Amino acid sequence: MSSEHDLGFSYRHVSGEYVIFHRGKKATTLRGRKAAEFASDIADMSAAEQQLLMAKLTGNYKRGNERVAKNHPRNRR
Repeated sequence: MSSEHDLGFSYRHVSGEYVIFHRGKKATTLRGRKAAEFASDIADMSAAEQQLLMAKLTGNYKRGNERVAKNHPRNRR
């Protein structure tokens, strides 16, 4: 996978659960229905799509408003 598509996510399947890591630290654990959905979705995805899915599941992805937020008066210190 090229570095431009690597967002630093990985996952491990452990006894029916999927543990998602971000840069080596545990970010979330998927159990039950969410774990089953994750398993079926991730199997058919490219590496870049897998990274994006894991980012969305952990809530750790850019939303497109970072530049606007940076310039907000509250954040200019």
